[in-house]
Amino acid sequence: MSVDSVKSQLTERVFRDVEEITEANIEWEKFAGKKVMITGAGGFISYYLTTSLLNLNDEKNLGIQVFGLVRHMEAAEKKYGKLADRDDFMLIQQDVCDPFDFVELDGLQVDFLIHAASQADAWHFENDPVGTIRANLVGTDNVLQYAKECGAEVLIVSSLKTYGNVTDGSESLSEETQGYVDPDSYKNCYAMGKRAAETLAASYAHQYGMTIKIARPSYIYGAASLTDNRVWAQFMANVVKGEDILLKSNGATFRSFCYVTDTARALFTILLEGKNMQPYNIASDKGNVTIRDFARLAAGAFPERNIKLIFANKEDEVEPVQDFSKNSPEILNPEKLEGLGWEASVDITEGVRRAVAVLEEGL
Repeated sequence: MSVDSVKSQLTERVFRDVEEITEANIEWEKFAGKKVMITGAGGFISYYLTTSLLNLNDEKNLGIQVFGLVRHMEAAEKKYGKLADRDDFMLIQQDVCDPFDFVELDGLQVDFLIHAASQADAWHFENDPVGTIRANLVGTDNVLQYAKECGAEVLIVSSLKTYGNVTDGSESLSEETQGYVDPDSYKNCYAMGKRAAETLAASYAHQYGMTIKIARPSYIYGAASLTDNRVWAQFMANVVKGEDILLKSNGATFRSFCYVTDTARALFTILLEGKNMQPYNIASDKGNVTIRDFARLAAGAFPERNIKLIFANKEDEVEPVQDFSKNSPEILNPEKLEGLGWEASVDITEGVRRAVAVLEEGL
């Protein structure tokens, strides 16, 4: 085994997840000898996409060249470690909101471009709404302009937030569903930015004949960090620390959660097999749960730890009744994606067990 192979550089449990992705029944040979660029390569899902492509070189000798665009080089180099020294991988410091020139790389040309750079957490929506929407507007325009010059195929990683507020009683959202998003609220910087990015992609595809695929992931979960402020990540931190899980609401919000390996397989499937400018929902029927049920499943994933689900307010202990005429479900219908041969394999309990094991392996 090479000293800088993916297997040698990842912890055992992270590598198991990466290996699960690369062993999937996907036409990986379409990447053979190709150059693949991933924006936001320092991010959560992008890390799994990047390491999976590198592992394909290790396992299948496909000769893929991977270029990871990151804003913060020092953090990215720390994240990838010795993998950043591989001949088939290059980290490039590039804010997607700045023009792509790559003069120092002799005008780098790529074959596939996965645009995953985005500020997707609520902190940025409140504290940097301009930066959030620019990554999806200016950033996507720069990505598409560069891809046009290269003749590259593009995957835009969009979001379920494009659906907005749907209160027609629907219990799940298909790709054709569109609810209301207030364009005059800064709080919708992310949702409106993603909507506009998809329209921009459609415009490039129409005007320039480009091949552009659209993915709309649901809530992606896995081993983030013990300080991550996302609600599911807090639950896993509780499990790692042996703490009871405290809900400060009734946890009635109903969402689609999809484990990171299932999401990565879906993104590769859409890029290689999806129809041009046909959005695809990424969601697992194994992960359609309320926040309350996610917390309950996380607490019960390790029975021997005796972790309990508790509520800050007594009245929240009563099981909530769903009313989809008032609350948008955030449950995605994945039938179009499943039509490409993709199928989710990880349920919430298994996903929590894997994520906790990864987190504990890093302690």
